[in-house]
Amino acid sequence: MTLPSIIYALFLFSVVGIYWSLPRPILRTWLLLVASFVFYASLQVQYLPLMLAIALASYWFGKAISAPLNWRISNEAWQAAEAEWDHRRLGLLWLGIGLNVLLLFGFKYLTPSFDLLTTLTGGYPLLVASQSLLENLIIPLGISFFCFECIAYLVDVYRGSPPSDRFVEFAAYKLFFPKLISGPIVRFHSFIGQLRQPQFPQMHQVIEGLWLIAIGTVKKLLLADRIAILVNLSFDNLERAGSGDIWLATFAYGLQLYLDFSGYVDIARGSAIFLGFSLPQNFDFPYFSTSIAEFWRRWHITLGAWLRNYLYFPLGGSRKGLWRTCFNLVIVMVLAGAWHGDNWGFLIWGGIHGLALAIHRLNQAMTQRWQWLAVGWRSLPGLLLGWLLTQFVVFGSWLFFRLPDVRDFSFAVQRLWGQPADIQFATKVYRESLGLTMPEVAALLVLVGVAMAIAYVCHRRLKIQLGWPVKLLLVPLCFFLAWLLAPSETLPYIYFEF
Repeated sequence: MTLPSIIYALFLFSVVGIYWSLPRPILRTWLLLVASFVFYASLQVQYLPLMLAIALASYWFGKAISAPLNWRISNEAWQAAEAEWDHRRLGLLWLGIGLNVLLLFGFKYLTPSFDLLTTLTGGYPLLVASQSLLENLIIPLGISFFCFECIAYLVDVYRGSPPSDRFVEFAAYKLFFPKLISGPIVRFHSFIGQLRQPQFPQMHQVIEGLWLIAIGTVKKLLLADRIAILVNLSFDNLERAGSGDIWLATFAYGLQLYLDFSGYVDIARGSAIFLGFSLPQNFDFPYFSTSIAEFWRRWHITLGAWLRNYLYFPLGGSRKGLWRTCFNLVIVMVLAGAWHGDNWGFLIWGGIHGLALAIHRLNQAMTQRWQWLAVGWRSLPGLLLGWLLTQFVVFGSWLFFRLPDVRDFSFAVQRLWGQPADIQFATKVYRESLGLTMPEVAALLVLVGVAMAIAYVCHRRLKIQLGWPVKLLLVPLCFFLAWLLAPSETLPYIYFEF
């Protein structure tokens, strides 16, 4: 069952119809849980018990962390009891976090760890046999977002938020099918209120839900999957590609990734609206940011908030001086890169963003000292320069994200300048596969960027919003165009890999 598809549409609206016909909130909670079981089982039924086990363990740790101190003790014993209680809570918190981190490590890094051990031990038979089993290991869909939410929940409970008192509610939150696979990351305490007091969607909300699903479908099927043809063919034939082809494919991948991921989130948010839930926005025109810090406030917003609240702040944030702040930024982004995968390219991608954030923080410190520099960055030329530098860093680093293997990105980087294309590359990639010339493909990609710019100006600058009657008229047109012009094969969402 994929998003979007006819099967998913039938599934969603069947769940919605039954959900609002049930008289009690607890019955609706059970329905959401069962529906989420069905949804996940349609994708990877073998990992459903594992996801339930993680949810149960996190639920138990949350209850244990919040267990109250025995107040019926003498004043003399109070300080010792309080210290022991705090020590126990901290230990349980680290144990719960460690369990989730270990699970992520196990699926993402166990195979390369065995590769290293096999090399160091000269191919010890037991390791070789284990490695053959691990080669067929598939990462559970949604495991990263699932564990991130568990860690956030445990930290929030440790900091004083109330724990869940019903496992069925916690499991329904953890397995809520619209957000289960690729987010957005939702905190428990913002979700549970909507679960316990569901609000039947009004007409304008229903239309907004349909609009989000329709626009997400267009982003995925009509744009992202079409752009993927160019991206995949180009990066699969690097030995024939010229420098211009690699630059064009890298730019195209940046568009594909944004349209693919934001399209999923749009469909997830639209689906949730029909069930009375409001999921957080995850993208806010990130490619029109004029600084790398602004980019991370507008790209994958819920992940950025998670990194800030549960990594950056515990490391000290900006409270321990400028250089420590820069160090923390680099560490957080390198860890973000490591979360995406076990290849060097992801670490380099994270390191580039970390260094860019550190440089931005140093520049902020200088603008506070020199007023003329602050005025320069706020001027039109300064904003344009900031936008160009930001997009150069963002799109340039996507090359390492798309080609995380050392041999692949090293080869691509060597061919970024002065490398002519093989004549067969243009014939196979542009003419035969896309039916266009390279300049025509580039013009279409620029046109996509221009359309995004127009939407940005209308939405953010001119504050122009489409009314619900207009959206209602456009919804069937979006679905029709997506159905008519989509490629014959629907590709998996990129972030399903993470």
